[in-house]
Amino acid sequence: MSKKHRREEDDEHPDESWLLPYSDLMTLLLALFIVLYAASSVNISKLEELSHAFDNAFSSGINILDKNALIKATDEQNKHQQQRHEDVGARPNKEQLKQEEQENLENLKKKLDSYIKQNGLSTQLQTQLNQSQLLITIRDNALFPSGSADVKPDAQKLAVAIGQMLQSYPDYEVIVSGHTDNEPINTQEFASNWELSSKRAINFMKILLQNPAFDPKKFSAIGYGEYRPVDTNNTAEGRAKNRRVEVSILRKYTDTATDDTVLDAIAAQDQKDASTASP
Repeated sequence: MSKKHRREEDDEHPDESWLLPYSDLMTLLLALFIVLYAASSVNISKLEELSHAFDNAFSSGINILDKNALIKATDEQNKHQQQRHEDVGARPNKEQLKQEEQENLENLKKKLDSYIKQNGLSTQLQTQLNQSQLLITIRDNALFPSGSADVKPDAQKLAVAIGQMLQSYPDYEVIVSGHTDNEPINTQEFASNWELSSKRAINFMKILLQNPAFDPKKFSAIGYGEYRPVDTNNTAEGRAKNRRVEVSILRKYTDTATDDTVLDAIAAQDQKDASTASP
């Protein structure tokens, strides 16, 4: 009789122990949806922080909805955002850097022009500031004896003076290029104008690098021979202009559109040079 009574009680009061894990699961799912909804408008860094919060909750048993934990996570997130804003504000933007560079190159050009004027070198030296570089052009008769790559003593002083003006701007890339006319040369020292122009560029660059303020990694020397004339080779005056050394101080900040314009200008100049060089 007692067994029958016990079975009736069991039928009237079914086992409800499954409700506990079910309620825990529903609570976690509710929390998950709330967090996902809140995270739908945040950035990746916030999602990473929430991911860490989930990892900590499931691995250490910390309640993910704990008020103190949420306040701490929010404070850390605000600190990270504030730090990022401060870092961005502290970095100068590209336009500011371009403006500073323009002012630096203009000041350097003024110094060079003043030196040229004071020393009566206007027929031997020229400066030009364009969208890609500050270009210093030096006639070869101011630097070298005819057919030689040895820098004249007076020209060595000139190279030192140019180096002293450049040393205030040591972060720029500098290219020294040598150019000749189309008169062929074939000596024991120079088999062609390639060798002559290259050696002249290297020798002039070496004098610049005697200044300890310069980093040799930022300097390079190129010999173009007679293949980049700036004037006709059909006259003595034109050939004299073509025999030169150029010192290029390259800009670090240029616009993409400007770069394309410069490349187009170079291509057009190359076509002009080719037609000028032809007899």
